Amino acid sequence: MAVVRILGIDPGLAITGYGLIEKDGAHLAYIASGRIRSREAEPLPRRLSTILAGLAEVIAGYAPLEVAVEEVFVNVNPKSTLLLGQARGACISAAVLAELPVSEYTAMQVKQAVVGNGHAKKEQVQEMVKRLLRLAAAPSADAADALACAICHAHGGMGLGAIATRDRRVKRGRLL
Repeated sequence: MAVVRILGIDPGLAITGYGLIEKDGAHLAYIASGRIRSREAEPLPRRLSTILAGLAEVIAGYAPLEVAVEEVFVNVNPKSTLLLGQARGACISAAVLAELPVSEYTAMQVKQAVVGNGHAKKEQVQEMVKRLLRLAAAPSADAADALACAICHAHGGMGLGAIATRDRRVKRGRLL
């Protein structure tokens, strides 16, 4: 089986997290992670350009073969949801421009795959990412979410114990 390098992305307008892992059979290895920041004072098109250019640089530098992006959740504030959707579009555009396949996962699917609970807290995700990738310290919340998205994709959208989460309903963190 070939080694697959996966780029996970946690979209955000202010901070977009990214994380790269390699999957070699059942073994996962940490490659890199970080954050792309856009400045609030700048106009929206410039902020989106910062995200697009930053991810294009990550893609060029690390040459992933696949990309996993967290889906937008519907926020109470419609304006925030729309802004997040535009940031997510910039993230997907960076992958598409590099001709990479893109898979999308909900936050619940990612948490289920990494922690085993679709309603896990950020600290739990950070700790499990640290353990699964054998890191010395927990990554930042944004980088951990991106790495968790890549881990979810590496498991083929499978949760802990090979519980399929694709095309399944989740209620209170449990698969139905």
